[in-house]
Amino acid sequence: MDSQSRVIVKIEGHVQGVGFRFFAQEQAQRLALTGWVRNTFQGEVEAVAEGSRENIESWLKRLRSGPGNAYVTNLKVEWSEYKGEFKRFQIVSTL
Repeated sequence: MDSQSRVIVKIEGHVQGVGFRFFAQEQAQRLALTGWVRNTFQGEVEAVAEGSRENIESWLKRLRSGPGNAYVTNLKVEWSEYKGEFKRFQIVSTL
């Protein structure tokens, strides 16, 4: 069985107002990931996801492309220990 992991990611570029959070949520749900995604006041999209390392890596690859109108310039990725604190993947309020 693939080990469980956690990732914190900040997505930079033209990522707000283009459906990026909905895209990230849909892709995470397809890969059985749990966590959340939100916009930041700095113009980025931030997310935390948990699940198998393999599925998280697939999700990150999809985030690099983003939805049609998005333009991703950078992904800041920080791996950490799996905590198992989420039941599903959801969009949360901007912080």
